[in-house]
Amino acid sequence: MERDSTERGATTRVDRARPTRKRWVRAAAAVAGVTVCLATASVGHAVNEARRAPSDDGPSPSSDATWTSRDAAAYWTPDRMAAAAPAGSDTPARPEAPTPSTATTRSAVPKGTAAAARAGRTARHFNGIPSVGVLFSVDGDTKAHHCTASVVHSPHGNLILTAGHCNPGTRAAFVPQYRSGATTQPHGVWAIEDTFAYPERGTSGAGADLDFAFATVAPDEDDRTLEEVTGGNTLSPTPGYTNDVTVIGYPNVRNDPEDRAVRCSTRTGRLSGTHELRMECGGFYGGTSGSPWLSDFDEDSGTGRIIGVIGGLNGGGPKGPDADRISYSPYFGTKILNLYARAAEK
Repeated sequence: MERDSTERGATTRVDRARPTRKRWVRAAAAVAGVTVCLATASVGHAVNEARRAPSDDGPSPSSDATWTSRDAAAYWTPDRMAAAAPAGSDTPARPEAPTPSTATTRSAVPKGTAAAARAGRTARHFNGIPSVGVLFSVDGDTKAHHCTASVVHSPHGNLILTAGHCNPGTRAAFVPQYRSGATTQPHGVWAIEDTFAYPERGTSGAGADLDFAFATVAPDEDDRTLEEVTGGNTLSPTPGYTNDVTVIGYPNVRNDPEDRAVRCSTRTGRLSGTHELRMECGGFYGGTSGSPWLSDFDEDSGTGRIIGVIGGLNGGGPKGPDADRISYSPYFGTKILNLYARAAEK
C-alpha cells in the first residue's frame, strides 16, 4: 500500500461490496477531447467493504450504514492522523531520508552535465496544493497514511486518481492538502466510496502497466463535491516519453519526519525495456505512490494535466539505495481513459 524498497506497495487486501450511495448516468465520457468507447473496456470495479466497528472508542458507521464524509471527518481526528503508520509488517520500511549533506550527491554521474543536474535534484518540502492529498485507511488493527492521490476533473466532481496497488482499506478517507498536526484540515476529510482498477493490475510484468486506479468520494456535509472545493487536474494521455513535469507527493512520517508535501520539477524519460516512464528526483519515499506527474502545471490555480502517477514496476521505482531517487509511472493510453470513463459514470 506504499512505496517500499522491496516492492513499492504490494496489494494487501481485496475490497468487498458494501452499501453505498450511487448515481447512475449514461456510459459516456470525454478526456482531453478524446471520446472513449466502454464496450471494449475490461475493468475491475472494487467497492469498499462495509465498515467494521473499531476496536477503540472512535465513531464508525454500523455495518448497514453508508460511510459518509461526516463519518470520515469524525473518525480521522488529528490524533489518529498523527498516529498513522505504514500498514502491515509485510510492507518493509523504505530507506531513511538522507541527511541534507548527502541528499543531492550522486557520484556516479559526471558533474557539470545536464544529466548531473537532473540526477542531483531533490524534492523540496512545501505547503502542498488543494488538488493533491493523502489517503488514510484502517485494516484490522493497523492504521495507514499510505499513499498519495490527486483530484481529477470529472462530470460529477468526485474523482481521485492514485496507484493501482494503493487499495483503500477500511474507513478510507482522502485528505486534500494534508497538514500534519492541524486541528482542522484546510479542505476537509472526504470519505472514499467506490474504487475502480483493472483486476490484472500489478507491480511486475504486464500488470505494472496497469498500476493506476480511480476512486469516488462522498460529498461533504454541505453536499459540495470535492472538485468544487479543491479544483481538479485534467487527465491526459501521455504525449511521449520526454516531458517536463511537476511531481507532488506525501512521504509518510516513517520515511520523512517532516510529514509534509514534497514537490519536484524534472524531466521524464523512458524506462528501458518497458512501456513506462521514469524520472529522477530524490525524496520520493514511502507514501508517494500515486503522486501525480503534472504537465503544464499552473502555480496560480495549483492544477495541471496529469500524464502519469508514481507506480508501475516494483510499485514505482527500483529496489535498493536509489529507491527514493528514481521513480516510475505507467504510460497513460487507452486503458486509463477507458477506466476513467467507467469511474466517471458515478
